[in-house]
Amino acid sequence: MRGARTWMFVPGSDARKLEKAAQSPVDAIIYDLEDAVAREEKAMARDLVKAELQKPSSPDTPARFVRVNAMDTPYCEQDVKACLAAELRGIVLPKAEETDAIVRLDEWLREWEASEARDGQRVQQRESLEIVPLIESARGLHHAYEIARSSKRVQRLMFGSIDFALDVSAELTTDGLELLYARSQLVVVSRAAGIGAPIDAVYPHFRDLEGLIRETKRAKQLGFGGKLLIHPSQIAAVRDVFAPSREELEEAESIVAAYEAAVASGIGSIQIGGKMVDLPVYERAKRIVDEAQERKHSLHSNQGEER
Repeated sequence: MRGARTWMFVPGSDARKLEKAAQSPVDAIIYDLEDAVAREEKAMARDLVKAELQKPSSPDTPARFVRVNAMDTPYCEQDVKACLAAELRGIVLPKAEETDAIVRLDEWLREWEASEARDGQRVQQRESLEIVPLIESARGLHHAYEIARSSKRVQRLMFGSIDFALDVSAELTTDGLELLYARSQLVVVSRAAGIGAPIDAVYPHFRDLEGLIRETKRAKQLGFGGKLLIHPSQIAAVRDVFAPSREELEEAESIVAAYEAAVASGIGSIQIGGKMVDLPVYERAKRIVDEAQERKHSLHSNQGEER
Protein backbone atom coordinates (compact mmCIF):
# COMPACT_ATOMS: atom_id res chain seq x y z
CA MET A 1 0.00 0.00 0.00
CA ARG A 2 3.02 2.35 0.02
CA GLY A 3 2.23 3.56 -3.49
CA ALA A 4 -1.52 3.98 -2.90
CA ARG A 5 -2.31 7.55 -3.96
CA THR A 6 -6.07 7.56 -4.48
CA TRP A 7 -8.46 6.69 -1.64
CA MET A 8 -12.15 7.07 -2.51
CA PHE A 9 -15.04 7.24 -0.07
CA VAL A 10 -18.17 5.32 -1.12
CA PRO A 11 -21.45 5.69 0.82
CA GLY A 12 -22.22 2.41 2.53
CA SER A 13 -25.95 2.92 2.07
CA ASP A 14 -25.81 3.19 -1.75
CA ALA A 15 -25.83 -0.32 -3.27
CA ARG A 16 -25.28 0.94 -6.81
CA LYS A 17 -22.20 2.99 -5.89
CA LEU A 18 -20.80 0.12 -3.82
CA GLU A 19 -20.99 -2.17 -6.83
CA LYS A 20 -19.51 0.37 -9.24
CA ALA A 21 -16.64 1.26 -6.91
CA ALA A 22 -15.18 -2.24 -7.14
CA GLN A 23 -14.64 -1.68 -10.88
CA SER A 24 -13.03 1.75 -10.55
CA PRO A 25 -9.28 2.36 -11.10
CA VAL A 26 -8.83 3.79 -7.59
CA ASP A 27 -6.08 2.40 -5.34
CA ALA A 28 -8.31 1.99 -2.27
CA ILE A 29 -12.03 2.09 -1.56
CA ILE A 30 -13.24 3.36 1.80
CA TYR A 31 -16.75 2.07 2.42
CA ASP A 32 -18.27 4.84 4.53
CA LEU A 33 -20.54 4.02 7.45
CA GLU A 34 -20.08 7.40 9.14
CA ASP A 35 -20.74 10.85 7.64
CA ALA A 36 -22.26 9.62 4.37
CA VAL A 37 -24.94 7.55 6.12
CA ALA A 38 -27.99 8.91 7.93
CA ARG A 39 -28.71 7.57 11.42
CA GLU A 40 -31.77 5.62 10.31
CA GLU A 41 -29.75 3.91 7.56
CA LYS A 42 -26.78 2.79 9.68
CA ALA A 43 -27.92 -0.83 10.06
CA MET A 44 -28.83 -1.17 6.40
CA ALA A 45 -25.50 0.31 5.29
CA ARG A 46 -23.65 -2.06 7.59
CA ASP A 47 -25.36 -5.04 5.97
CA LEU A 48 -24.63 -3.78 2.44
CA VAL A 49 -20.95 -3.25 3.20
CA LYS A 50 -20.71 -6.63 4.92
CA ALA A 51 -22.12 -8.28 1.79
CA GLU A 52 -19.66 -6.36 -0.41
CA LEU A 53 -16.73 -7.54 1.69
CA GLN A 54 -17.80 -11.16 1.22
CA LYS A 55 -17.21 -10.89 -2.52
CA PRO A 56 -13.86 -12.32 -3.64
CA SER A 57 -11.23 -9.91 -4.88
CA SER A 58 -9.17 -10.07 -8.05
CA PRO A 59 -5.66 -8.69 -8.72
CA ASP A 60 -7.11 -5.41 -10.00
CA THR A 61 -9.70 -4.95 -7.24
CA PRO A 62 -8.98 -1.85 -5.13
CA ALA A 63 -7.90 -2.42 -1.54
CA ARG A 64 -10.97 -2.37 0.72
CA PHE A 65 -11.22 -0.26 3.85
CA VAL A 66 -14.22 0.69 5.99
CA ARG A 67 -14.72 4.00 7.77
CA VAL A 68 -16.64 3.05 10.88
CA ASN A 69 -18.42 5.46 13.19
CA ALA A 70 -16.37 7.13 15.92
CA MET A 71 -15.43 5.13 18.99
CA ASP A 72 -17.66 7.20 21.29
CA THR A 73 -20.82 6.40 19.28
CA PRO A 74 -23.15 3.42 19.84
CA TYR A 75 -22.38 2.18 16.31
CA CYS A 76 -18.62 1.66 16.28
CA GLU A 77 -18.32 -1.83 17.75
CA GLN A 78 -21.20 -3.11 15.62
CA ASP A 79 -19.58 -1.60 12.51
CA VAL A 80 -16.23 -3.23 13.19
CA LYS A 81 -17.57 -6.69 13.99
CA ALA A 82 -19.93 -6.71 11.01
CA CYS A 83 -17.17 -5.76 8.58
CA LEU A 84 -14.45 -8.16 9.66
CA ALA A 85 -13.86 -10.36 6.63
CA ALA A 86 -10.99 -11.86 4.70
CA GLU A 87 -11.25 -9.19 2.00
CA LEU A 88 -11.00 -6.29 4.45
CA ARG A 89 -7.70 -4.41 4.33
CA GLY A 90 -8.25 -2.07 7.24
CA ILE A 91 -10.41 0.22 9.37
CA VAL A 92 -10.47 4.00 9.02
CA LEU A 93 -11.21 5.41 12.48
CA PRO A 94 -12.74 8.91 12.42
CA LYS A 95 -12.40 11.54 15.12
CA ALA A 96 -9.12 9.97 16.32
CA GLU A 97 -7.99 12.07 19.28
CA GLU A 98 -6.10 9.80 21.68
CA THR A 99 -4.44 6.42 21.89
CA ASP A 100 -7.14 4.67 23.94
CA ALA A 101 -9.43 4.36 20.94
CA ILE A 102 -6.65 2.86 18.81
CA VAL A 103 -5.71 0.34 21.50
CA ARG A 104 -9.33 -0.70 21.95
CA LEU A 105 -9.84 -1.18 18.21
CA ASP A 106 -6.60 -3.14 18.04
CA GLU A 107 -7.95 -5.50 20.70
CA TRP A 108 -11.13 -6.13 18.71
CA LEU A 109 -9.08 -6.98 15.62
CA ARG A 110 -6.81 -9.30 17.63
CA GLU A 111 -9.85 -11.14 19.00
CA TRP A 112 -11.19 -11.68 15.48
CA GLU A 113 -7.83 -12.87 14.15
CA ALA A 114 -7.50 -15.34 17.03
CA SER A 115 -11.05 -16.60 16.52
CA GLU A 116 -10.52 -17.11 12.79
CA ALA A 117 -7.29 -18.98 13.43
CA ARG A 118 -9.00 -21.29 15.96
CA ASP A 119 -11.80 -22.03 13.51
CA GLY A 120 -9.31 -22.90 10.78
CA GLN A 121 -10.50 -20.08 8.55
CA ARG A 122 -8.23 -18.26 6.12
CA VAL A 123 -7.00 -15.25 8.05
CA GLN A 124 -4.55 -12.57 7.11
CA GLN A 125 -1.15 -12.41 8.72
CA ARG A 126 -1.40 -11.24 12.30
CA GLU A 127 -1.62 -7.45 12.59
CA SER A 128 -1.95 -7.10 8.81
CA LEU A 129 -5.31 -5.37 9.15
CA GLU A 130 -4.55 -1.65 9.21
CA ILE A 131 -5.96 0.97 11.52
CA VAL A 132 -5.99 4.33 9.76
CA PRO A 133 -6.65 7.19 12.22
CA LEU A 134 -8.44 10.17 10.71
CA ILE A 135 -7.15 13.37 12.33
CA GLU A 136 -10.00 15.88 12.35
CA SER A 137 -9.57 18.07 15.42
CA ALA A 138 -7.08 20.15 17.37
CA ARG A 139 -6.96 17.45 20.03
CA GLY A 140 -6.26 14.82 17.40
CA LEU A 141 -3.47 16.89 15.89
CA HIS A 142 -1.98 17.53 19.33
CA HIS A 143 -1.84 13.77 20.03
CA ALA A 144 -0.99 12.71 16.47
CA TYR A 145 2.49 11.38 17.29
CA GLU A 146 1.19 9.19 20.15
CA ILE A 147 -1.65 7.99 17.92
CA ALA A 148 0.81 7.10 15.15
CA ARG A 149 2.91 5.10 17.63
CA SER A 150 0.01 3.42 19.48
CA SER A 151 -0.19 0.24 17.37
CA LYS A 152 1.79 -1.60 14.70
CA ARG A 153 -1.41 -1.56 12.69
CA VAL A 154 -1.15 2.22 12.22
CA GLN A 155 0.80 2.59 8.99
CA ARG A 156 -0.45 6.02 7.96
CA LEU A 157 -2.62 8.92 9.13
CA MET A 158 -5.38 10.72 7.25
CA PHE A 159 -6.40 14.36 7.45
CA GLY A 160 -9.99 15.57 7.73
CA SER A 161 -9.75 19.24 6.86
CA ILE A 162 -13.43 20.21 6.96
CA ASP A 163 -14.04 18.96 10.50
CA PHE A 164 -10.63 20.28 11.56
CA ALA A 165 -11.41 23.78 10.30
CA LEU A 166 -14.76 23.67 12.08
CA ASP A 167 -13.10 22.59 15.31
CA VAL A 168 -10.53 25.41 15.31
CA SER A 169 -12.94 28.01 13.86
CA ALA A 170 -10.82 28.46 10.73
CA GLU A 171 -12.24 29.78 7.48
CA LEU A 172 -11.58 27.44 4.56
CA THR A 173 -10.01 29.25 1.60
CA THR A 174 -8.74 28.29 -1.83
CA ASP A 175 -5.09 28.89 -0.93
CA GLY A 176 -5.30 26.63 2.13
CA LEU A 177 -3.16 28.87 4.32
CA GLU A 178 -5.39 28.18 7.33
CA LEU A 179 -4.51 24.45 7.09
CA LEU A 180 -0.79 24.76 6.38
CA TYR A 181 0.31 24.18 9.96
CA ALA A 182 -1.92 21.12 10.43
CA ARG A 183 -0.85 19.56 7.15
CA SER A 184 2.84 20.17 7.82
CA GLN A 185 2.52 18.83 11.34
CA LEU A 186 0.98 15.56 10.11
CA VAL A 187 3.82 15.07 7.62
CA VAL A 188 6.46 15.69 10.30
CA VAL A 189 4.69 13.51 12.87
CA SER A 190 4.35 10.64 10.41
CA ARG A 191 8.02 10.75 9.55
CA ALA A 192 9.05 10.98 13.21
CA ALA A 193 6.83 8.03 14.09
CA GLY A 194 8.32 5.91 11.32
CA ILE A 195 5.09 5.35 9.40
CA GLY A 196 4.11 6.13 5.82
CA ALA A 197 3.30 9.57 4.48
CA PRO A 198 -0.16 10.82 5.48
CA ILE A 199 -3.15 10.97 3.13
CA ASP A 200 -4.54 14.44 2.47
CA ALA A 201 -8.14 15.54 2.93
CA VAL A 202 -10.96 15.43 0.38
CA TYR A 203 -11.49 18.27 -2.06
CA PRO A 204 -15.28 18.61 -1.83
CA HIS A 205 -15.89 20.47 -5.12
CA PHE A 206 -15.70 17.40 -7.36
CA ARG A 207 -16.53 19.32 -10.55
CA ASP A 208 -13.64 21.76 -9.99
CA LEU A 209 -10.72 19.74 -11.34
CA GLU A 210 -8.43 22.77 -11.50
CA GLY A 211 -8.93 23.39 -7.80
CA LEU A 212 -8.38 19.70 -7.07
CA ILE A 213 -5.12 19.65 -9.02
CA ARG A 214 -3.91 22.82 -7.29
CA GLU A 215 -4.66 21.43 -3.83
CA THR A 216 -3.17 18.01 -4.66
CA LYS A 217 0.06 19.63 -5.88
CA ARG A 218 0.26 21.55 -2.61
CA ALA A 219 -0.23 18.35 -0.61
CA LYS A 220 2.47 16.58 -2.62
CA GLN A 221 4.89 19.47 -2.09
CA LEU A 222 4.31 19.27 1.66
CA GLY A 223 5.05 15.53 1.72
CA PHE A 224 1.66 13.83 1.63
CA GLY A 225 1.50 10.40 0.02
CA GLY A 226 -2.00 10.49 -1.45
CA LYS A 227 -5.42 12.09 -1.30
CA LEU A 228 -8.94 11.23 -0.19
CA LEU A 229 -11.56 11.42 -2.93
CA ILE A 230 -15.33 11.60 -3.06
CA HIS A 231 -15.99 11.02 -6.77
CA PRO A 232 -14.54 8.81 -9.55
CA SER A 233 -13.92 11.91 -11.70
CA GLN A 234 -11.16 12.92 -9.27
CA ILE A 235 -9.11 9.72 -9.62
CA ALA A 236 -7.13 10.48 -12.78
CA ALA A 237 -6.22 14.04 -11.77
CA VAL A 238 -4.84 12.98 -8.38
CA ARG A 239 -2.97 10.03 -9.84
CA ASP A 240 -1.35 12.25 -12.48
CA VAL A 241 -0.17 14.77 -9.88
CA PHE A 242 1.50 12.13 -7.73
CA ALA A 243 3.04 10.20 -10.61
CA PRO A 244 6.47 11.52 -11.67
CA SER A 245 6.64 12.97 -15.16
CA ARG A 246 8.83 11.26 -17.73
CA GLU A 247 11.42 14.01 -17.28
CA GLU A 248 11.41 13.59 -13.47
CA LEU A 249 11.80 9.83 -13.76
CA GLU A 250 14.63 10.10 -16.30
CA GLU A 251 16.44 12.60 -14.07
CA ALA A 252 15.98 10.35 -11.03
CA GLU A 253 17.32 7.35 -12.93
CA SER A 254 20.40 9.28 -14.06
CA ILE A 255 21.05 10.50 -10.49
CA VAL A 256 20.75 6.97 -9.08
CA ALA A 257 23.07 5.48 -11.69
CA ALA A 258 25.70 8.21 -11.40
CA TYR A 259 25.67 8.34 -7.60
CA GLU A 260 25.91 4.57 -7.18
CA ALA A 261 28.82 4.49 -9.60
CA ALA A 262 30.52 7.31 -7.68
CA VAL A 263 30.04 5.57 -4.33
CA ALA A 264 31.50 2.38 -5.77
CA SER A 265 34.58 4.46 -6.66
CA GLY A 266 34.81 5.94 -3.17
CA ILE A 267 33.24 9.31 -3.99
CA GLY A 268 30.49 10.60 -1.67
CA SER A 269 29.06 13.47 -3.72
CA ILE A 270 28.99 14.44 -7.38
CA GLN A 271 27.60 17.09 -9.70
CA ILE A 272 25.08 16.45 -12.44
CA GLY A 273 24.12 19.29 -14.72
CA GLY A 274 25.42 21.84 -12.25
CA LYS A 275 23.44 20.30 -9.39
CA MET A 276 25.11 18.92 -6.27
CA VAL A 277 24.10 15.29 -5.66
CA ASP A 278 24.77 13.87 -2.21
CA LEU A 279 23.07 11.16 -0.14
CA PRO A 280 19.73 12.95 0.54
CA VAL A 281 19.36 13.85 -3.15
CA TYR A 282 20.20 10.26 -4.10
CA GLU A 283 17.69 8.82 -1.63
CA ARG A 284 14.88 10.98 -2.99
CA ALA A 285 15.75 9.95 -6.56
CA LYS A 286 15.95 6.30 -5.52
CA ARG A 287 12.50 6.51 -3.97
CA ILE A 288 11.06 7.85 -7.24
CA VAL A 289 12.73 5.07 -9.23
CA ASP A 290 11.71 2.32 -6.81
CA GLU A 291 8.07 3.43 -6.74
CA ALA A 292 7.98 3.59 -10.55
CA GLN A 293 9.36 0.05 -10.71
CA GLU A 294 6.79 -1.14 -8.17
CA ARG A 295 3.96 0.33 -10.24
CA LYS A 296 5.34 -1.28 -13.39
CA HIS A 297 5.73 -4.65 -11.66
CA SER A 298 2.21 -4.44 -10.24
CA LEU A 299 0.79 -3.64 -13.68
CA HIS A 300 2.60 -6.55 -15.31
CA SER A 301 1.54 -8.93 -12.51
CA ASN A 302 -2.10 -7.94 -12.92
CA GLN A 303 -1.91 -8.43 -16.70
CA GLY A 304 -0.36 -11.83 -16.16
CA GLU A 305 -3.14 -12.85 -13.79
CA GLU A 306 -5.75 -11.70 -16.31
CA ARG A 307 -4.16 -13.85 -19.03
